[in-house]
Amino acid sequence: MAADPRRPDVLIVGAGTAGAAAALFCARRGLSVLCLDRRPLDEAGARWVNGVPRWVFGAVGLAPPLPPEERSRGVPFRMVAGWDGPQVVLAEHDLLEVDMRALVRRLQAEAQAAGATLSGETPVESWDGETARTPAGDLIPKVIVDASGLGGTIWPLAAPRETLCAAAAEERALLDPQAAKHFFESRGAALGDTLSFTGVAGGYSIVNVRAADGHVTLLTGSIPAQGHKPGVVLLNEFVASQPWIGERLYGGARAVPLDLPAAVVGEANRARLGDAAGQVFSSHGSGIAQGLLAAHLLAECLASGGGVEAYNLRFQRGSAGALAAQVIFRRFSMSLTPEETKTLFAAAVVRPAVAKLVLTQRPPWQAPFALLAGMPGLARAPGLAARLVPALARMGAVEALHRVYPSDPGKVAGWEERRRKVVG
Repeated sequence: MAADPRRPDVLIVGAGTAGAAAALFCARRGLSVLCLDRRPLDEAGARWVNGVPRWVFGAVGLAPPLPPEERSRGVPFRMVAGWDGPQVVLAEHDLLEVDMRALVRRLQAEAQAAGATLSGETPVESWDGETARTPAGDLIPKVIVDASGLGGTIWPLAAPRETLCAAAAEERALLDPQAAKHFFESRGAALGDTLSFTGVAGGYSIVNVRAADGHVTLLTGSIPAQGHKPGVVLLNEFVASQPWIGERLYGGARAVPLDLPAAVVGEANRARLGDAAGQVFSSHGSGIAQGLLAAHLLAECLASGGGVEAYNLRFQRGSAGALAAQVIFRRFSMSLTPEETKTLFAAAVVRPAVAKLVLTQRPPWQAPFALLAGMPGLARAPGLAARLVPALARMGAVEALHRVYPSDPGKVAGWEERRRKVVG
């Protein structure tokens, strides 16, 4: 007997990167899947170029992107303190610049080929714990997954304003390659390198720019609640100051949650995923990779019979600890003045090996000798040392706390209180 389409095993709200990936991974494991988005499917998810570590694709069983989905691979990445300060240069890394529009299309197509049903322009209007109401009729799924983004259609995420990064990204035409070449070479870079100007609007802020193949790729972000210009303003001002940058080809802007991952991402018959779960690498505000990893974990738990409770427990005791640690580092970076950022770079406190791990969303503890090698540089800035060393200690402590996340739901509130105290 054919399955009742009104009673899918999994109903996913949101067909962007995380939602489409969850639809694919669940369908591959034989679950009946319905994935809905309030927008047309070809408008779901991020609409810009975003960095995704290559290792993530292998970890979730996806083929790595190929051009034109892949825009660049491992190009030199130069972190600049302010607009013209010292640099930390990453000559080699496995970060891929990926056209999110193409990635979402691929995930959606592969999900449909695996047996999932995807439907755009079909919002979930309400959820009462059993029934999801949509313009196309009522649905009674075994599990509902909120992958609808920061707003959380069925399970909103509490995100204080001071923890929101206002990010913007655009792809623009390259009008004058020679002028662009001069811009990059005057900063020690080559055309095709990425320049990442850090701390230009508060300690936690960037303007990233790369020019190659007739295109200019721009990414900006800051925290307006601290009194700083939002990412879209930083982007527009930078473009206006550089006449070699031409018309906008595509892009977008949105708020990215930078707070701790949700203390509960799965309970009863519901789960959170992606931005809706706070699954973001907070130190640089990237959620694409974390959403893919969490979607893979969710599908594995649902298909094995562990359900959303297993998903919650494995996420909290696994990658959530590293994400929580990055929140602590992000808070430290928010406190930096422009001069302190320059000191960190000039004194070689930030070592390329450590920066490479953070860029590709791996724990900095994987380069212990590089971490230790940077410590003597703190002697040049004792005030920084007094803030950074305790922050590193709290990062280790919160990871340890996540490893003992309680299996008893009744103990989670107490655990969450301890986590907040550790984070500070």
